[in-house]
Amino acid sequence: MMNKMIVGNLVHRPVRSLISVVAIALEVTLILLIVGLCVGMLNDSKSRQAGIGADVVVMPPGSSYVVGVTSTPMPIKIREVLAKLPHVVSVAPVLTNLSTKGTVEVINGIDLKSYESLGGSFRYLWGGPFQGPDDALIDDIMARSKKIKVGDSIDILDHRFRVAGIVEPGRGARKFLPIDTMQELVGASGRASLFYLKLDDPANADTVVDEVKHVPGMETHVVSSMAYYLSMMTVNHLPGLSAFINVVIVISVTIGFIVIFQAMYTAVMERTREIGILKSLGASKLYIVNVILRETASLAVAGIILGILISLLARAAIDHRSTLRVVVTGYWILQTTGIAVVGALLGALYPALRAAQKDPIEALAYE
Repeated sequence: MMNKMIVGNLVHRPVRSLISVVAIALEVTLILLIVGLCVGMLNDSKSRQAGIGADVVVMPPGSSYVVGVTSTPMPIKIREVLAKLPHVVSVAPVLTNLSTKGTVEVINGIDLKSYESLGGSFRYLWGGPFQGPDDALIDDIMARSKKIKVGDSIDILDHRFRVAGIVEPGRGARKFLPIDTMQELVGASGRASLFYLKLDDPANADTVVDEVKHVPGMETHVVSSMAYYLSMMTVNHLPGLSAFINVVIVISVTIGFIVIFQAMYTAVMERTREIGILKSLGASKLYIVNVILRETASLAVAGIILGILISLLARAAIDHRSTLRVVVTGYWILQTTGIAVVGALLGALYPALRAAQKDPIEALAYE
């Protein structure tokens, strides 16, 4: 009987019910997409760094563990010093540039031979390696999202490049330039942002890290094993990211809370006579509260389902049309479901308690 009454109340006010469902769906979509975008980009960057194949990374003093965010590049001659250290098989200098033109992306200037010595040769899906200083390599994800083919011209750092090859993704950046050309474009002649080291055995990584830090003049450089470097690329370790996610969640919950509060408060006022009839027939305060909260829970469930579907569709569209990656995990779906349900019930709690306190005689006389 109660379920029929709840469904009837929701159907009787379709516009208000729809607005409430859409508000909760918006709350769910905001959380899943923004959190999924942050986690997806971080995981994507982490997997691409792992795919480089290095065992140790050397960065300038004050560098961040966010790839591409480094201080003043180092003299490339440091490469010769690092190459002489025990257990070091090869050293690959990389000049990075964080471009914000159009989309935020990291561009790597590389010495192709030394870079491929870290994790093996690039796997070319189309085309081949650099043939000249104005050639570029891009990965397949970039090529598909921008509809770029081998031989096409693209603008990178306000310079025209020919796409020499399209490579399998997962080797650091999505765009690669010859390091000499990159140095000229960014005004960093003879310098590198990072040095990746390949060792005779990854187990010697900590030993090499200690050796690098004892090289005169390199005591303050940021040096770490790739295992440690990758372990730092998490939501909790990146400055401000965790706080940003929490702010998004608070804003999303506030939207859902306000809409549900307004909808249920107005519904209680409009149904004053109905509540009076129920109480005159013996309905307890708990029964009235239960009716209001169950109506809210029904709206919340519908909004959550709609929000999850929208998020999954948006993720597919983003993955197909851009180089961004969105991760929608079961963990965050459960988290968001709990957040949305609790927020909706809290928004309906005061209207429910107000309805339960109504005097049946006054409610029956209400016009």
